[in-house]
Amino acid sequence: MAEEAAAAHAAADEQEDALFGDGRGDDDPGDPRTRGERVAAALASARAERERREAQERATADEHVRAAEAGAPKAGPRPHAARVELARQHVARETARQQARVDAWERRRATDGSRTGRRPVPPEQHCRVRKAQARLEEAVAARAGRDAARQAAGTDGQPLRRNVTDPGSRLMPVRGGGFIQGYNAQNVTSSDGLIIATRLTQDTTDTPWYEPMIAAAAGAAAAMAAARGGGDAEIGLVLADAGYLSHANLTCPGPDRLIATGKHRHLEKAARAGDAEAGDGQEGPIAAMAARLATPGGITAYRQRGHIAETPHGNIKHNLGFRQLSMRGLRKASAEWAFAVTVHNLLTAITSGHLTRHALQDLAT
Repeated sequence: MAEEAAAAHAAADEQEDALFGDGRGDDDPGDPRTRGERVAAALASARAERERREAQERATADEHVRAAEAGAPKAGPRPHAARVELARQHVARETARQQARVDAWERRRATDGSRTGRRPVPPEQHCRVRKAQARLEEAVAARAGRDAARQAAGTDGQPLRRNVTDPGSRLMPVRGGGFIQGYNAQNVTSSDGLIIATRLTQDTTDTPWYEPMIAAAAGAAAAMAAARGGGDAEIGLVLADAGYLSHANLTCPGPDRLIATGKHRHLEKAARAGDAEAGDGQEGPIAAMAARLATPGGITAYRQRGHIAETPHGNIKHNLGFRQLSMRGLRKASAEWAFAVTVHNLLTAITSGHLTRHALQDLAT
C-alpha cells in the first residue's frame, strides 16, 4: 500500500514538473539570472495596461460624443477628447449657419441688387462663431495641459507601477491611507463563518467582482446542498459594503442584496433619523437602496455584514498568523490563499460542530 502510494505521488510530481517546471514557487525572487525576464514581463504588463486604459478612455469619449449628438448627454464630467470633438462640431455648425446667411445674401444680390439689405459678416467674424472657437481653443488647451502633465510624470494620469519581484502583484490602497504591494482578496462568507467562494484579483476596486463572486457562491451553495443529499441551496440575502455599489450590481440578476450606499456611520445616522429620503442626490436603484437601508429592517440586516465578512479575515490573520504570501505570481499566490481559506473553513467547521466523525473520515480519504 505504501509503495503504491509513493509511486502514485512520484508520478504526479513528474506530471506537474512537466506542466509547471521544477520551481517550488517560493524560489528566490532576487535571482539575478531571472531578473531580465522579470523586468521584461513587468514592462510588457505595464505597456498592456497603458494600452487598455487608452482604449477605455477613447471608448468613454466616443460614448459621450454619441450621447450628445443624440440629444441625451451623459451625466458627469466629459473626457478631454469628447470636449474637444464636441467643441469642434459646434464651431463647424455655427460656421456653416453663418456661411449659409452669407450665401443667401449673395444670391439675393445677384437677382435684385436693390433689396439685398446689409451684408452679413463673414463667419470667422461672427460673434457666435468666435465664441464657439474660443471654447474649442479652451478645450484643446485643457487637453494639452493634461497631456503635458502626464508626460512630465511619465504616466497616463494614474501611475503605472510593476513589482519586479512579483510582476503579478499591484499597489493596493489600505484602510487608513497608504498602499501595500499585493493582491485583492474577494471572499463570500456564509452566516456560519465559512468562506464559500474566494478569489485573488489584481484589481484595486471591488465593483467588477460582485456578479462573478455571487455566481461562484451560488455554485458552492448548490454543491453543498447536493453533498447533504438535497435541501435549500438558495442564497437568502447578500450583504456588501459600499465598494460594490453600482447601478449594475444593484440591478443584476441574483439573490436579494443590501449594498451600502455610503459609510456605515452615515447609514446609521440616516436610520436613526428615519430618513426615508436618504437617497436624495442619487438616482434610481441607488436612491431606492439608500432608502431601504434607512428602514429598521434594512439597517438591522446590514449590521450583520461586519461580523460575517470580517471575522474570517481576523481569524486567518491573527489566529492562524497568515499575513503574507510566500508564493509569487497570481496563479501560485491564489493557490496559497485558497489553501489558507481551506484551513480556516476546516477549523471553523470542526470547532462549530459542522463536521461529524464520519464526515471527517470521509474528508481524510
